[in-house]
Amino acid sequence: MSEARPAPYAAHERLVAQVRSQPELWRLLVGLVVIGVTVTVLNMVLIALVAGLASDDWKQSFMAGSSPVAMLVLLASFGFVTLGVAVAARLLQYRSLWSILGPSWEGVTQFWRVFKALLVVGVVAAILPPYGLGAALVSNLAFSTWLLFLPLSLLAVLIQTSAEEVLFRGFIQQSLAARFRSPIIWLGVPSLVFAAGHYAPGTAGDNAVLIALWSGMFGLLAGDLTARSGTLGPAIALHFFNNMVALLFFSLPDHLNGLALYLLPYDMSDADMLRQWLYVDFAMMIVTWLTARVAIRR
Repeated sequence: MSEARPAPYAAHERLVAQVRSQPELWRLLVGLVVIGVTVTVLNMVLIALVAGLASDDWKQSFMAGSSPVAMLVLLASFGFVTLGVAVAARLLQYRSLWSILGPSWEGVTQFWRVFKALLVVGVVAAILPPYGLGAALVSNLAFSTWLLFLPLSLLAVLIQTSAEEVLFRGFIQQSLAARFRSPIIWLGVPSLVFAAGHYAPGTAGDNAVLIALWSGMFGLLAGDLTARSGTLGPAIALHFFNNMVALLFFSLPDHLNGLALYLLPYDMSDADMLRQWLYVDFAMMIVTWLTARVAIRR
């Protein structure tokens, strides 16, 4: 008789087990308020410091992320989210931030496995056609400047992406999984909230819905990786790889481009150009997710 195959999301229980004794939804909702207050207050302090110490030009570049230092500060400020989650988890679920991340050594190992595999996929995708992005790329930073900032840039992107994963695939997903058995709820709800957070019609115009759908699908796939692996390592690696490319290599010209080597030849609201590449991004997202799944099985 063949052995029964383990359930695909069995490893998720390692992340959810500590929440099962406090599964009440009010704890999640109050926790989100605690996170929101923590992030708002600390960002107000940060903005006040910028307003008091910086010039008017730098203040504008800070809000838009249009200079290297401004972008580093903006990305690093996502650490306030991680701090807020740590406070909420301790106060309302009596657990540590590390319990949200999962077993530390295994999480780090899974992160590197996935990230290295995604780097290979990225290099292969860059070599294969189609070549170019519809028009010539625009140089943004001198290569020497970009290289000088790169170590801090990578760290800042890691802070930003890990913070979002700790919140969405960590605190929210795990809290819902402790209360509801169905993955439709504990995978779907965080992904819907993640998508809503990326809905920006004022910036993206007619592309806003498609970008939100892309973000929602990304959330589902990142949540799936978390549930399969039992740590946040693979989801953070997937998110880190995606944002590393989008923020440090080929960025949009209208915002958050201060650390990018090149700018794309169209902005977020360009329905003709951006939309066709969003469809390519959907396909690439599936490829990177499948790559990550293979990597965590090894």
